Formats: sequence, structure tokens, C-alpha cells
Amino acid sequence: MSKVRVRFAPSPTGPLHLGGVRTALYDYLFAKNQGGDFVLRIEDTDTARYVEGAEDYIMESLEWCGIVPDESPKHGGKYGPYRQSERRAIYDQYLAEILKTDYAYIAFDTPEELDEIRKEFEQNGDVFAYNYITRNRLKNSLTLSKEEVQKLMDEKVPYVVRFKMPVDRILNLDDIIRGKFSVNTNTLDDKVLVKNDGMPTYHFANIIDDHEMEISHVIRGEEWLPSLGLHYLLYEAMGWERPQFAHLSLILKPEGKGKLSKRDGDKFGFPVFPLNFKDPETGNISKGYREEGYLPDAFINMVALLGWSPADDKEILTLDEMAKEFDLHKVHKAGARFSKEKAEWFNHEYLKTKSDAEVLALLKNVDGIKLGNSSDEKLLRIISLMKERATFVKDIYKDGKFFFEQPTSYDEKAVKKAWSPEIAEILKELATQLYSWDLGHDALKQHIHDFAESKSLGMGKVMMPLRLSLVGELKGPDVPDILAILGKEESITRINNAVANIN
Repeated sequence: MSKVRVRFAPSPTGPLHLGGVRTALYDYLFAKNQGGDFVLRIEDTDTARYVEGAEDYIMESLEWCGIVPDESPKHGGKYGPYRQSERRAIYDQYLAEILKTDYAYIAFDTPEELDEIRKEFEQNGDVFAYNYITRNRLKNSLTLSKEEVQKLMDEKVPYVVRFKMPVDRILNLDDIIRGKFSVNTNTLDDKVLVKNDGMPTYHFANIIDDHEMEISHVIRGEEWLPSLGLHYLLYEAMGWERPQFAHLSLILKPEGKGKLSKRDGDKFGFPVFPLNFKDPETGNISKGYREEGYLPDAFINMVALLGWSPADDKEILTLDEMAKEFDLHKVHKAGARFSKEKAEWFNHEYLKTKSDAEVLALLKNVDGIKLGNSSDEKLLRIISLMKERATFVKDIYKDGKFFFEQPTSYDEKAVKKAWSPEIAEILKELATQLYSWDLGHDALKQHIHDFAESKSLGMGKVMMPLRLSLVGELKGPDVPDILAILGKEESITRINNAVANIN
């Protein structure tokens, strides 16, 4: 295999998890770094767990993240079809081949019969496994004559095809991330390769597709590490060159113990999926990073560093910069702890780099905000003022809502701290003088300073109640900036309303 070819092969059994996004991203980065191809393959043989809309969700998620496949069900390619459900004829062909070897056999045991045997083992304090010890006394083509097997098949008795695990072999396995290790085949059971509906299981379909699609490197989650021995032997059984393997560690809960789950996201208030996903059965909506206001480039930068460190510990990298640096040998063996605060930090950093015009376009597309008849000029001034403080685009509106709406109430603590009948009279006078003031930032600051000095007051004694009048609480950017954007008429109205309503 001369050219690097990698694949991301999710099952459409629900929304794409953060861990799946990271696997797809590492596949993509490795392919681009090596001048290779990134393939998206949909592994939909598990019809019982299939979720309507999940495949489209996976493709839309990858596109939003900027992880665009070179080949996929949508983009096509010369190695298709790219859905396992459309590759049945290919699997049937290879099933016939493996049954000619000593690596596979047919098993007629019913689920009920296996449950009974399992119960017997449990009563004796043992755990049942269909393996080299038990297979020679169960109902399969190893214990039945050829005539008995043929008779059962002619009678359409359901059967599965199992892998015949060799006895007493030490498998020397190699993983790019985890190094070399060994497995004794006696610890492995005889996995089902083809189910009784004729569809292959993950194990068999996976190695067939990887071989047919000339996949050179398999990058997947560590949950598949226990299957590596079986997959090595399947390649051996078929007489094929196997790809190189790299198994990624888990993304951990914020507290560091255990795999990150949707329940953790619900508990700590962050999504674990890239986009909102509506469960077609329950109608429940799982939150997504896109709808929560994350920028795709910030999201993908955050995901990339959950288990990989670029040179010089850089943290802000574009997708192209990541691809130039990415090295599978630098992917961490240990699990990566997810941090909501770090995810928000990335978004804040990326938002700061956007031009005001880019942020304006994003702001206009945020659901649920009312910009009124504000001109683009005014909005750009607000964005310029608020952008550095915001984590999300929506924060510019949320934290600067006073630019669009007059205060209807005043924070009680702020009133106690900043307001008095004497201050109310002073502000009334300030409002009358405001008509003649220049609205430039520095000029306004000087006007307020001179006014405070004329009343023998410190700047804070004037600035705090003035801010309270304009905003409704003691927060927000510099008061001169607020005055300049609101304009004289609106500012004077708000000061007079505060005098009337707070007193």
C-alpha cells in the first residue's frame, strides 16, 4: 500500500459524539499531512439500532467542522458503494472464501440454547464463552457431519458464521500510539462474523471494506483494542496485507474519571455533539456546539488538542496548520480530560480575531435576538466595543442589550450603592448640559470630569449613577462609549427616566 488512505466509519445509530468528531479529525489531519485520501464510510449493518436521520446528521456535522471527505456516499469515489448496506454481494463473495478455510465454521445454536448454557455456567460460578473449550460440544459444523449440516441448511434452519480462534497462539500486535503488545488466542472467543440474517458483523465487514478500499491506516477509538487480535487473524485468514493501526484514548469527563457522556454535558451545561440532534422516537433534542454559538474553527481547534500536542505547545491553529504538524506518534496514550472552560476560551480567542463585519453577519443570524431598526453603523460600533469581552456572538447582544432597549428596572444593590436624592438632582443638571457636549470619547470624558469637579465630586460619584441610568446596573463598557453610541436624545431620556423612576 503506497498511498496513505484512511477512513472514518461511523454507524448511523444516533448523533455523532465528540469522540467521533476527534477520530474523524485525526483521520483527516493524518491524510492531509501524508498527501493521502480521507474516506467516509457508513457502517449501517446494525439494522436493529439504525436511527433515521443519523447518516445525514453525521455528514452535515463533518461539513460544519470543515472535515470534508475525499470519498463518501455523498461525494462518491471509485471504491464505492460507501454504505455497508449496499455492499452485501461483496460480503457474500468473501464469506464463501473464508468458509473454505479452517478459520470459520457454521453454528446452529439458537439464542435460547445459548442462554440455557450460559445459565448453567453461571450456576457453577463460571462465565460462558463460545470458544476453543466449548465449541466442540455445541451445535455447529465442527461437531456435525457434512450431511447433518447440509440437512439443516436445506431446512432453512437459522445459523451464524463464527471465526474459529486458533488454540495456544501468541499474537504479537503493534499499535502506532501504544506500541507493541501480545495476546494469547486462548483468551479470545469465537466471534460471530455473519449474523443469521446473512449480514456481516462489524468485524468481518470492516476488514473486507478496509481491504477493498485499500485503507493503509486504521485510526479508531480504544474500545476496539480488544478486537485487534481477531482483526489480525482475519487478515491472515483472507491472505491480505493488513493496515497499520492506531487506537485513540478516551475523552474523559471534566473531573477526569470515566468516558465523557451526554449525561456529563447535561450535568455541567455543555454539548457533547457538534449539532443539535432531535431523537425521532422521543422528540428530545440534544444540544449541539453549532446551536450553542461555537465557531466551527474554534470547536475543531479545541477538539484537536484533546489528545494531541503540536510543536511548541501552540494552542491556536487553523485546520491547515494542524494538518502540516499532525503526527500520529505524538498522539497521547492517556485519556484527555474535557474542559467546558477551555472550550469557551477557544471560542473567545477565535471571536476576537473576526472582523467586525464578519461578527455583524453572524450576529444577524442568531435566533431570538431583536436588533430593532439599528443601523449597521451602530451595530458595528457596538460590536467593536463588546467583541473583546464576549465568549459567543450572542453575548454581544445579551451583554449589550441596553444598547437596544431602555432599562425597565434598576439593580437594587446598584441603587443602594450609587443613588441618592442629591445625585438625582445633579444628574438632571448633567442631562441639560449634555445637549451641548461633543460626543467623542475623550471629549465626553473631559466634559464629565469638568462637571464632577464643578460639583466638588469625584469622577466615580458621577460615573456610577450615570451608568446606572443608562444601563440599569453597574456593568458595561466605558460610560463615554455608551453615551456616544446611544446619542444625546436617548441618553437624556434614560437619565430623566432614572431620576423619575428610582426616586
